[in-house]
This record gives sequence, C-alpha cells and structure tokens, in this order.
Amino acid sequence: MLGFELDFWDYVTFATLALAGAGFMVTLLWFAGLPGRIALARKHPEAEAVNLMGWAGLFPTVYPWVQAFMWAFKPTDIVDIRRMPREEARAIEEDIARLRGEPMRGSEAPATAKTPASGDSA
Repeated sequence: MLGFELDFWDYVTFATLALAGAGFMVTLLWFAGLPGRIALARKHPEAEAVNLMGWAGLFPTVYPWVQAFMWAFKPTDIVDIRRMPREEARAIEEDIARLRGEPMRGSEAPATAKTPASGDSA
C-alpha cells in the first residue's frame, strides 16, 4: 500500500497515540466541568451559571474558565433580601437537587397556595 509493511511496533505506536489522545480529551473535559462541580459541592447559589461558564470558558480562551473557577469559591453567605434566610436556603437546596437530577422529596416540594373555588365560601 505505502511501499512498506506495518509490523507489530507500528500498531503499538498507533494504539499508544490513540490512548494518549483519549486521555487528553478526558482530562480536558474533566477540567471543563471542575468549576461547576465545585460550585455544586459548596451549594453555591449561582451553581448553574458557574457550571455553564466553566464549560463555555475553557475552549475559546482560558480566561473565562479561570473566572468561573474563582467564582465557584466565592463566599456564599450573602442573604438575598427578597426572601427570608430559611426560604433562600430551601430554594438553593431545590436548585442544587434539580441540577444534580435528584427528585424533589415531598417535604421539599414548593408549597402552592390553596385558594377557595369561586363557588365555595370560606
């Protein structure tokens, strides 16, 4: 075909290059998801945004990925004034469960306000 025969060592070389390429890709993908996994483990309120920025930021340049990595370690003890601290903590737990793909338990399901039907009297 090419004017020479391929022997055992040529195939070992090709297999080694394929394994090295696959290992490089797995390592690259692991690093891309690292800020998101850190944010989920730290129960970060903006874990979804950190995850997205980590994935999108590694490939064009490294700078957005570094920002996402630092953002994952940002202190998360800031209280949102729109909700009370317990409600905020419950909302963060629900977001984290949703991002991890875990089903919401009955006690964690958001409560819906029961309003009487138009014909019922209270």
